[in-house]
Amino acid sequence: MLTVREPNPYTEINGADPTAPHLWETPPLAKHDNKLVRQTKGRRERSKKAVVESQSSVEDYLARLEEDIRRLKIEFDIYFNGGSKRPPYDTKMRVESHLKRLGDDRSLSFAQRYYYNSLATRYASFRELWRRMMQGREEGAGMARGSHVDATPFTRSEFSCGDVRHDVQTIKGVYDALMKAKRSCGEPIHGLSFARFHRMVLERSDALKEKAGAYRVTFSVDVDGGHVSFKAKPEK
Repeated sequence: MLTVREPNPYTEINGADPTAPHLWETPPLAKHDNKLVRQTKGRRERSKKAVVESQSSVEDYLARLEEDIRRLKIEFDIYFNGGSKRPPYDTKMRVESHLKRLGDDRSLSFAQRYYYNSLATRYASFRELWRRMMQGREEGAGMARGSHVDATPFTRSEFSCGDVRHDVQTIKGVYDALMKAKRSCGEPIHGLSFARFHRMVLERSDALKEKAGAYRVTFSVDVDGGHVSFKAKPEK
């Protein structure tokens, strides 16, 4: 007697061959897992690539900074040698901006930080040198201006003062006469401000009055033998 065999759902689907390809396809969950793995792997690779590119960009930035410092030194050399009328302050500000930006970057590696520190130290030494040279240049220009010879002959001047501390008008007259005498001789006047002169005269006059028991001091300004003569004598 013939019997009809029940189809096995695990081996037959609508009479299909159990070796058919669609029976061995990866389940949907496995496909999803593989996609997550590929996405995670891709993110890791992109992250590594970004780190490498970032490190490379920092190295390039440091190299450009070193070149900018070298060029700035050349521009200052040209300025101090008279080849340029203006100091390269624009380039200087740009270099200092780059130095600050890199100095604030906490992602630098140890090697990059060491490289940066060496550049910052080199620039600091250059900046101090340029500052001293600029100061000397300005002082030299001031002395040249102060050394201008006044063609007008100087006439001896004399002033009497009882209160050097408060009689500012009289001391200002002494100061102006002294400056005029120095110009007539071509002597430098740079650095001798009125405030400094007033303090000096006050100390000297107090000492003279105390020593001589005087109440007033006479100041005289004259030119003798091409040199300025400035004297203070107590009045009894």
